[in-house]
Amino acid sequence: MRTKIYCDIADLSSIKKFNKKKIVKGFTTNPSLMRKAGAKNYKEYSQKILNISKKKPVSLEVFGDDYLTMKNQALQIKEWGKNVYVKIPVTNSKKIFMGKLIKELNNQKIKLNITAVYSSNQTKKILEKINKSSKVIISIFAGRAGDVGKDPVPEFKKSLQMAKKFKNVEILWASVREPYNFTQAKQLGCHIVTVPPSIIEKIEKFGKSFANLTNETVKGFLKDSKKSKFKI
Repeated sequence: MRTKIYCDIADLSSIKKFNKKKIVKGFTTNPSLMRKAGAKNYKEYSQKILNISKKKPVSLEVFGDDYLTMKNQALQIKEWGKNVYVKIPVTNSKKIFMGKLIKELNNQKIKLNITAVYSSNQTKKILEKINKSSKVIISIFAGRAGDVGKDPVPEFKKSLQMAKKFKNVEILWASVREPYNFTQAKQLGCHIVTVPPSIIEKIEKFGKSFANLTNETVKGFLKDSKKSKFKI
């Protein structure tokens, strides 16, 4: 199995650029990325993204904080394109598990990306609410877990093992912090890794030898020392 690379982005010019890359198999966004990109009207901006990427999967997130608002938003978002995955947070801000909503939308054959997942226990709860035919992505936030000293790898291993029973479920390595995370995701057998543009460009350069890396590093130090006209 090959681990697919999705680009985590909302900037329109960058989406145009990365949509042309064969290495990029899809796109993920979130309200924070949309805000950073300058989006004012959520629907209009989302449709601009979908007009650029018409064939690759695009995950667009609800931003309500209660069951009814999330449901209404999800039902609207899923109509924006056949390639849309509706992103639903595993819980709302009040720590309430969105299992009821996940089950309802999944039974309506709406493609889902369950986001802000951190533990295999959360994966287990999600799997208990879904069928074995409608497509579901479970996004586990590895980088953010690592930021607070938590090892995400055991959670991935357990989640991947549980998901083997579901051919319609893909486990996604989210919140990438460095290019090597792609290698880690592949080694674990993750179906997808979602990566910011700057790291995708580094992944494209994979394959350099240690000797070449040493030489590049030394040349860089030498170049900067000359520019600074250092003397001892």
